[in-house]
Amino acid sequence: MFDWIQDLADWTVYKVLELDKGAHLAEALNFFIYDTIKILLLLFVIIFFMGIVNSYFPIDKVKNYLSRNKLYGLEYLMASLFGVVTPFCSCSSVPLFIGFVRGGIPLGVTFAFLITSPLVNEVAIGLFIGLFGLKTTLIYVTSGILLGTISGYILQKLKLESYLTPWVKELLANAQKEQDAFIADKKALKDRLPVIWDEVLTILKGVIPYVIVGIAIGGLMHGYIPEGFFEKYMAKDNFFAVPIATILAVPMYSNASGILPVAQVLVAKGIPLGTAIAFMMGVVGLSLPEAMLLKKVMTLKLIAIFFGVVTLCIIISGYLFNILL
Repeated sequence: MFDWIQDLADWTVYKVLELDKGAHLAEALNFFIYDTIKILLLLFVIIFFMGIVNSYFPIDKVKNYLSRNKLYGLEYLMASLFGVVTPFCSCSSVPLFIGFVRGGIPLGVTFAFLITSPLVNEVAIGLFIGLFGLKTTLIYVTSGILLGTISGYILQKLKLESYLTPWVKELLANAQKEQDAFIADKKALKDRLPVIWDEVLTILKGVIPYVIVGIAIGGLMHGYIPEGFFEKYMAKDNFFAVPIATILAVPMYSNASGILPVAQVLVAKGIPLGTAIAFMMGVVGLSLPEAMLLKKVMTLKLIAIFFGVVTLCIIISGYLFNILL
């Protein structure tokens, strides 16, 4: 779906700027161009689509239904399963996260999606089967879905809505006002589009600086941090290798498809599979660029709580993998 963006990035870096393939600057710039265009396009499409949905879909009824009806955790599982079928990296998942929050979906449910989406997708599953076999893949996919479901449930129980930024709270208030006006006037779609368009531009203007800075950080990490830099900290005889691997993964940034070959190399060098997978989950599910993007919608305290809960769940998963495999 995004191959044309990659072709454009390659053409710009290697043809126009004539940088050498494999050079640190070329890799960082290629990553920056590709991810910036992709994420901004996703932001535009998703926010515009969610604007149309929100103009017709009763936000209050969604909130009331999810708060009054006991779904026994199924809402978190459904959000995690939706994350499986959306092939996004952690930063690309943020636009959908914003759309969900703006649409009145509970915070814990949106977190379940945000956690699972970058960890498990059809491309990663295919690669995982080829690299580690069917049994390991099934355990990984199950653990990824459970990670999102359980983390989302925990985060919802902490009642963290007050830690959303004033920008998000204003978006929610405006979304409800717009919907009330649309319903009261019974406006047709063509009459709603100008208001929706203005809201899209407002949101884009608010998040673009965070997108640029976040992706720039990711590009520098992608281009300049050597893949084998952290291997010495993940030795088999180190009991704390799993938490160390998870924490050291945060400065890295990649999608599941990009980091899986690295995990295979780590396993081939004698690092336990659970430790390698914890490192992979940390790279994919927790990253500084993602935190930079989330800074627009969450306070630092909420980001810290989110990262803390996910980190703890990844560490537990890593130890369980080492026991089971």
